[in-house]
Amino acid sequence: MNQKPVLIPLGGFLGAGKTTLILTAARILQARGLRVAAILNDQGSELVDTQHVRGSGVDADQVTGGCFCCRFSELVEATERISAFAPVVIFAEAVGSCTDISATTLRPLQLDYAHLVDTAPFSVLVDPQRARDLTAQDADPDLAFLFQKQIEEADLVCFTKSDLHTDVSDKVFPQITGATVRYLSPLTGEGVEAWLDEVLSGKVEPGTKILDIDYQRYARAEASLAWLNCSLLVHLTPPLSPASLVGPFLDELDAGLTAAGMRIVHLKLIDHSPSGYLKASITRDGAEPEIVGMLDASPAAAHELLLNVRATGQPHVLQSVVESQIAKMPGKVEIRTMQCFSPAAPRPERRYA
Repeated sequence: MNQKPVLIPLGGFLGAGKTTLILTAARILQARGLRVAAILNDQGSELVDTQHVRGSGVDADQVTGGCFCCRFSELVEATERISAFAPVVIFAEAVGSCTDISATTLRPLQLDYAHLVDTAPFSVLVDPQRARDLTAQDADPDLAFLFQKQIEEADLVCFTKSDLHTDVSDKVFPQITGATVRYLSPLTGEGVEAWLDEVLSGKVEPGTKILDIDYQRYARAEASLAWLNCSLLVHLTPPLSPASLVGPFLDELDAGLTAAGMRIVHLKLIDHSPSGYLKASITRDGAEPEIVGMLDASPAAAHELLLNVRATGQPHVLQSVVESQIAKMPGKVEIRTMQCFSPAAPRPERRYA
């Protein structure tokens, strides 16, 4: 307990299950009597994941306004802040569209901040269905570029959602070569304890895969995505349960984005009401939301919503679709904050080749 914490870096494309893995792994470590913390990362501010992690009993900080590589000094500051809680393990979740983590984040931590944390191997999570989509011949070239670069720098490639995809193997995806592959399910916990023991064992050297990456190509790929973060207050007469409010809104938003020619890459919404909370996540058009929280929460008049959307296309189109769907919500709606943008070109603070 007197030693410096171990920082476990997590990467992987949007919707791969990184936050769910953090919470499942945290429960395992807490059951062993170990204190755990997390640092979340996003291009924008007001993150659904940060709220959800804190609400699940894990100390959490965040780095916003850019990826870890472009906000490296802020990652160090967040690590110092979270270390005040004396965690044994700190999970660091990188932005789902980010790559080149080994050269810009892990190597600087190892070389310049070894007094602050020990760095564990870099695990890149892969949703098997997303892998099929992004390795197909008709895949979006920008998203496929980001996905492939993430795979190339992984110390461990972890196929997630093994409870839903039992036919997955690295041989199904010839693009995933030279990587150490693991299989787990953050949702059910299958394989998570074994993965934890491996990354904490010190047997896998971290940050060994340094990319040869064209940063102009990288910038174009990230700029193909639109990001929206929005917080709302909804006052209802008559009251509605979180499920009755969130369900129809997500259906209409999904349909509106499809009609506008935008594809959902990751959509997250969390609703806090006096009767309970509900978190919903969608990773592709027309998909059934993954739900966490209280489906049976009773009706409430006041709801506080936080919405994060990542979709292909132009930010102004995304904002217009979201605003038009918000206008259709029942009751009185107050938009507290609204951010909508495409990520700026990545400019790492440090990069060790």
